[in-house]
Amino acid sequence: MAINSLKPLDPSEFDYWKAQHLLNRAGFGGTPEQVRGLAAMGLDGAVDYIVDYEKVPATPINADEFDTDIMRPADAEDRAEFAAARRRGDEKTLEMYRQERQRRQMEDRQQMGRIQRWWIKRLIETPRPLEEKLTLFWHGHFATGYRAIEDSYHMFLQNQFLRANANGSFVDLVYGIIRDPAMLKYLNNDQNRKENPNENLARELMELFTLGEGNVYGENDIKEGARCLTGYTFDDDQFTFREQWHDTGKKTIFGETGRFDGVDFCKLILTQKPVSEFISWKLYRYFVNDMPGEPEADSQGFIVKLAREFRDANYALKPILKTLFKSQHFYDSGNTASLIKNPVQLLVQAIRSLHTPARNLGALASATDLMGQTLFFPPSVKGWDGGRAWINTSTLFVRQNLMIYLLTGRRPDAHEWEFDGDEFDAMHLISHLRQSGEGGVEVEAAVRYPLRFNLGTPPNSSRVKTLVDYVDANGGELDNGTVIAVLSLIAAMPEYQLC
Repeated sequence: MAINSLKPLDPSEFDYWKAQHLLNRAGFGGTPEQVRGLAAMGLDGAVDYIVDYEKVPATPINADEFDTDIMRPADAEDRAEFAAARRRGDEKTLEMYRQERQRRQMEDRQQMGRIQRWWIKRLIETPRPLEEKLTLFWHGHFATGYRAIEDSYHMFLQNQFLRANANGSFVDLVYGIIRDPAMLKYLNNDQNRKENPNENLARELMELFTLGEGNVYGENDIKEGARCLTGYTFDDDQFTFREQWHDTGKKTIFGETGRFDGVDFCKLILTQKPVSEFISWKLYRYFVNDMPGEPEADSQGFIVKLAREFRDANYALKPILKTLFKSQHFYDSGNTASLIKNPVQLLVQAIRSLHTPARNLGALASATDLMGQTLFFPPSVKGWDGGRAWINTSTLFVRQNLMIYLLTGRRPDAHEWEFDGDEFDAMHLISHLRQSGEGGVEVEAAVRYPLRFNLGTPPNSSRVKTLVDYVDANGGELDNGTVIAVLSLIAAMPEYQLC
């Protein structure tokens, strides 16, 4: 049974393989050299380095990277001309406006694709892996889909907001999300007026973003919360509060009565104990163990204690992330290789750990789509289900083909001679196993190490023997082609889908 206390791991136990476990879970893996570097920092140094990522220089985000005005609202002159054309039945002018809107919509969809590829590139190249890992987590938590918004720049702005607050305060995330143009549009709060309150944002704020379904709140709290959020909307790319739309009357929420607004609503929510437990549970499933069903007793105990620390820290995320990543529970054998890699994790971890070429970013974006995780397109406001939902016969086929593409540059839908031209040098993965002097690498060592490095647990003898026999049957030479073939076989193993 795993230890359920928050007690940290004995620093003397933080070895190479535990450093790799940390790098896989708190990021997207790393090369053998990077794992050795992290292990050399020791437990406290490694965790602090990963969690305090602001100290690590990173590529700044250019505010002008993408066009802000593709879906800009019509100005007063355009609105007047359109209204006049409708009054006089001027179909030619109306058609011109319709065509212009369709052109802008197509251009915006193309920009959304560029933003997807931009984020994938950043995920692959970032020196701050936890920053992007948390941004992906919050993207699935405060799930917002492009199809309902049809403004790629608003999705880009939300992505920047989530990243800026990723390891900061959950309070800031909650206050910020009710002012986020993408979320306001996605949950129809731009239509929330005192005459006809829209309950979508108030409901999901409690049910999916803070408290968890059915915890503490009731239907009346939702209705009163919707009144608090009346007038919260946006103008172009900026949040705006329209006072004339806001219900200034008294509301009663969780038994408290006052002339509450949206900020007051968030404050009242954040006083409720289930908030810390719900967020701690979601972080646990993301970073520790996502096996189906209710957590086992030891896991439940760990989550409750983590939640207490979260409350005591006033919802600051850094302290509980450090507690989590230093804990014995995190490194317990029952929690290793216990997460099913989401498609983005599978893709980015393969590139960052094996150091394969990134190949074609468009092809990588298409692969994540086929595997069930399209960035900026979560299936619903609930985000992605995760866990075993990632795996079925179709997605498993794509997962295996993706690995072949990364390792060889060849796609399953292309001819044998068609590849992207970038050869993958896999020898760096076993070069540190070379014997002293001029000796080479023993076949068993060259098989055993990649098995553990890629599967996350000590390999069983039958796996080792199968791959050793394969190498021997192919001449016994450990050249680049053989190592790539071994990696391809490992990537086809069911255990490779785990992290």
